[in-house]
Amino acid sequence: MSVAVALVVFVDTNACKPQLEATATAALGMEVRIDGRLGIGFFPGLFLTLRDVHILNGGADIVTTREARIGVGFISLLRKKIRIRNIALKQPRITIERGSDDRFNFEKPGASGATFPMLDLAELSLSDATFRYADKQSGDALEAMDCSMALFRLHLARGQGPGILKNLAFTGELACGKIQAGRYALSGLQVTAAGKHGVFDFKPVTMRVFGAQGSGSIHADFSGATPVYDAHFALPGFQIREAFKMLSPKQAATGTMDFSATLSMRGKTAHGMKRTLGGQVSLQGEHLTLIGMDLDQSFSRFESSQNFNLVDLAAFFYAGPFALVVTKGYNFASIFQGSGGRSSIRKVVSNWKLRRGQAQARDVAMVTDENRIALQGKLDFVNGRYDDVTVALIDAMGCVIARQEMHGSFQNPEVEKPSILQSLAGPALGLLKQGKDFLTGAECDVFYTGSVAPPK
Repeated sequence: MSVAVALVVFVDTNACKPQLEATATAALGMEVRIDGRLGIGFFPGLFLTLRDVHILNGGADIVTTREARIGVGFISLLRKKIRIRNIALKQPRITIERGSDDRFNFEKPGASGATFPMLDLAELSLSDATFRYADKQSGDALEAMDCSMALFRLHLARGQGPGILKNLAFTGELACGKIQAGRYALSGLQVTAAGKHGVFDFKPVTMRVFGAQGSGSIHADFSGATPVYDAHFALPGFQIREAFKMLSPKQAATGTMDFSATLSMRGKTAHGMKRTLGGQVSLQGEHLTLIGMDLDQSFSRFESSQNFNLVDLAAFFYAGPFALVVTKGYNFASIFQGSGGRSSIRKVVSNWKLRRGQAQARDVAMVTDENRIALQGKLDFVNGRYDDVTVALIDAMGCVIARQEMHGSFQNPEVEKPSILQSLAGPALGLLKQGKDFLTGAECDVFYTGSVAPPK
């Protein structure tokens, strides 16, 4: 860091730009370019200013910032040493990409044994920052805007990679005005974080999603050979109309629902984490209104028309926690272009158990004024497939009146034609819904025994 001392001594600090760029490039292992002027300030404390700074890897920008301000310890300068006390970046733009080979764009091939320098800062801050992340393997992308961050007591012990996180310690806060991830959007993100020896806690994590305030926590452990993650999140009372805007521009439903998730995973790559994904996800709501279709009327005409898909409803209500994943290849929004009208949804329960990257339906059902529908099966996120997913119209005993199966990939699902196991004609329909089949007296294998009661 002797170059920083020279910047203070020399009157023409800009003459030192090439040497400063070379020193920073060697320290970071990435190209550092300063396109603007250098400056020196003395209040508060001694600092250097670097304008229009770029950090590049392979010719592509990783970080750009309008201004970097570096606070320098004055006493250390008198001793002919340099100590950076703090770093502040104004309007930084940070772009992180994970390639198809699972390497990040800030990594260099064959750099696993590279030595990273010791770092000890009182504060590292960012203001008016933008973060962009893209995963070329999965196609996922995220952009966070209007962000500010402050890390305190930031310490990085000297060592060799990989394993930089095992040598990192800090406390800090992060806030972002808006985050866009595909069709998901949230605002007002606030995170408090602390960690050392490779173990980090982000708690609490709060944000506004679908018109409601959500909160949760993330625990990340990088101390072992394989990173381990645990996450908890709850979003009570969110507006379902805001959630449905991602799938249909029209107002599709009204009412509020509660969402919660407890997840765990481990792995060094996105694929590895997906294969180990486990936990529980729950979506529940009562007294909802579906706009665009009278479901009870459609069910009553089901036998003659045979053109109503039970699976449509499953995508919106049952698979709600995973709707954006499992609806990529199917136009579920088409049900709102139907005959019009509206439906009263008395209760929806969508509880799933996740294990090894698969979501098993545990208690998934809904009830309207006159009908009850349930779902069974698995969603295989590792292979991106529906695994024996069956949606059924059921009677009061939980027996199947009509059913429809779905299988194949999320991108190109195969939806079978509905099959009617019991007659829906005339007065028999009312008897079946009560579980009293006086016509046949037949018993059935019960399809559903969950918490959603039949209509009264």
